[in-house]
Amino acid sequence: MARNRYYNGPPSDHFDGTRFFNPGQPNVDRPLSDVLKWKLAERPARWPKSVAITPAVPAPRVDGLAITAVGHATLLIQAGGVNLLTDPVWSNRASPFAFAGPKRVTAPGIAFDALPPIDAVLLSHNHYDHLDMATLRRLHARDRPVMAMPLGNDAIVRKGVPDATLIAGDWGDRIALPGGAATTLVPANHWSARGARDRRMALWAGHWIATPAGSVYFAGDSGWCDGGIFRAIAATHGAPDVALLPIGAYAPRWFMAPQHADPEEAVAMFEALGAGHALGIHWGTFQLTDEPREEPVERLRAAVAARGLAPERFIAATPGETYSFSPQPRETSATIGR
Repeated sequence: MARNRYYNGPPSDHFDGTRFFNPGQPNVDRPLSDVLKWKLAERPARWPKSVAITPAVPAPRVDGLAITAVGHATLLIQAGGVNLLTDPVWSNRASPFAFAGPKRVTAPGIAFDALPPIDAVLLSHNHYDHLDMATLRRLHARDRPVMAMPLGNDAIVRKGVPDATLIAGDWGDRIALPGGAATTLVPANHWSARGARDRRMALWAGHWIATPAGSVYFAGDSGWCDGGIFRAIAATHGAPDVALLPIGAYAPRWFMAPQHADPEEAVAMFEALGAGHALGIHWGTFQLTDEPREEPVERLRAAVAARGLAPERFIAATPGETYSFSPQPRETSATIGR
């Protein structure tokens, strides 16, 4: 049996002693034949080489709850005076190489030098479009934030940032963050790998974030599958004020469904969570799959309308835009401003 190079812990309902897995959910391990079928038989849509944006310059601190989209799964969450970053990627490619791999289509929605002081970084898993060592090194050199992540990812980050403050946890673990905030690691339907021989050796997770100004659920990467994990998250933690839900990287469905939600499934996540508002993330920055760049936005808009939801309750996040939220009872419409 292969040795787990990142984590040495007892077996559990989602860890067999070597590899983590999604209990009761479809298998995310695809044979090489499926990969070749996708790459040789399917035709990816042509994306633009670049899309212009207007970068934001955030305030140093925010008393309420404001979320600025940087791109893909990178978001600046400012809440009650605390500054958090999710899955920060400022590199030009989502790749282990500077010369190859998916290249940015949009510049970061906040220039790195315009970032306010970062108190904590929240990582969901170790894929290169979510865990970017070059960015983590820059953040550590500048701000020395606490970095919270699922089991095994700390071993990866430690190699690149030896003296960082790293806290790793299992699904269900609550991690205290600066400024009175906290994150609880929650299940996601996904997988992990940095190379060819470490598949599912580090855990993946979403983050349930409690802040002085409201609650935020960051899904990271996840498929919908049977929806059970989202209903369980709501039953355990309640309805988040804001949910950050993936809407892109879903085509072809026969290959991607167990690991990446499509827009209609993201709306199902939103309803299962009972969220006050949601922002669609994980679209339009790196071309990872076959759908046209703007299709996730169009399908999300149609799915929200088909469910009879107010359009402002779930919108696609645009890099450089800041979204401000005022938590209110679910029966009334919370304020969302850009």
